[in-house]
Amino acid sequence: MRRFLLSALLVASSFAATAQDRFVPVEQRLNAAQLAEVGLSPAQLQALNRVLREAERAAPASAALAAQPAAAVPAAPLPANVPAPAAMHLGLEEGPVTARVVGDVAGWEPGTVFTLDNGQQWQVMKGQMKLRKTVQAPQIEVIPGIAGRWFLQVDEDLPKARVFRLR
Repeated sequence: MRRFLLSALLVASSFAATAQDRFVPVEQRLNAAQLAEVGLSPAQLQALNRVLREAERAAPASAALAAQPAAAVPAAPLPANVPAPAAMHLGLEEGPVTARVVGDVAGWEPGTVFTLDNGQQWQVMKGQMKLRKTVQAPQIEVIPGIAGRWFLQVDEDLPKARVFRLR
């Protein structure tokens, strides 16, 4: 009888452990091409899996805290080594950049670099345009988008080029 109870306890605990640890490693979530594109070393993948597993284990505790009234959940200060939470819409907290292009603009294509009079340099990632007339030192606006994307606008009637900042 004692062996039966011990066996039943072991089986029950293994089911509980399996139910709690539903974590799927990153290597099993992505195919080989996606893993190569991400370019993480084995040590980085191991660290990422560890952090994600710990976050998933903490999720049920977070859900229980969220179910309590707001007054019952004390606001704990963040430790010094933990960065502040990111903005909800990355990039949108920054305003547009307005400046003049140094030189002439006849158009753009991926790889074109725009140097601005404020010292910034922006390179075109996507989009191309050939202007009918070359524009000398045009006033431009670099507009933030969602998730850190930026768009360069030479004229509001023309398509925008997706750009990233070089400096």
